[in-house]
Amino acid sequence: MEENLVFALAIIIFALVIIIKGVRIVPQSDLYLVERLGKFNRVLHGGFHLIIPVVDSIRAVLTSREQLVDIEKQSVITKDNVNISIDGIVFCKVDDAKEATYNVVNFKNAIANLAMTTLRSEIGGMDLDDTLSNRETLNAKLQNELGSAAANWGIKVTRVEISDISVPAEIERAMNMQMEAEREKRAIETKARADKEAVIRRAEGFKQEEILKAEAIERMADAKRYEQEQIAAGQKEAMRLINESMNQNENAAEFLLAKDRVAAFKALAESSSTDKMILPYEVAQMVGSTSVLGDAFFKGVSNESKNNV
Repeated sequence: MEENLVFALAIIIFALVIIIKGVRIVPQSDLYLVERLGKFNRVLHGGFHLIIPVVDSIRAVLTSREQLVDIEKQSVITKDNVNISIDGIVFCKVDDAKEATYNVVNFKNAIANLAMTTLRSEIGGMDLDDTLSNRETLNAKLQNELGSAAANWGIKVTRVEISDISVPAEIERAMNMQMEAEREKRAIETKARADKEAVIRRAEGFKQEEILKAEAIERMADAKRYEQEQIAAGQKEAMRLINESMNQNENAAEFLLAKDRVAAFKALAESSSTDKMILPYEVAQMVGSTSVLGDAFFKGVSNESKNNV
């Protein structure tokens, strides 16, 4: 009886062990590669899975998360024979767990070594200036080359970054001097362009000023001419009206002369000068007549004296 109990207990324990061994709970980010009797069977993704104990075994556990592969610093010679030190980083992730397990021994080491050789090859065909200024182009070339090779290993290269490029101290000093000279050259060119622009602007301003002056003089001349034309037209019209009035009325001329005399007498009366004498028109006529008679008399006497002589 006790032997049967022990046997039953052993059977139950063995069944529990088998069940426990056959149950696999895979985390979301992991990939379990299962072999059955030493041959690839399937890949277990995140979740609950059952396998056959003893028959099935977990060959490898991989992660589906993005991984980082460091490219160690190495010396590289550029196309113009400058020895530089360079390192970088490769970002990749497992795209096919089967190929990543069976097609390569260690895909991280393989990618690192492939990146080193590809980096030497690419930089060997570039000048130093291109290497320093075209990192984006270099990164794209490396990603393309590594991606093509890593695809056979079930790995997807997502990004490649050149983290540091170091040049010898003497080359760095020469580059600094060159950059300083280039900055001074750009400053001189900028100043020259600014001076040229200033001269052009001053010339344009002077030209515009002279144009405006000429336009102002022309407009003033036009205005003066228009004023004179209007005055002349007014005087012409006034003279025409005076002629018409004189033709219609013989006293019009005397009226105009009297009007002018009144205006003259008024201006003379308002003057502050003390050396003035105002006489009526009739007296002035009489004085004028007397003066004419006197001149005639004296001329007659003078002629008679000449004849007697």
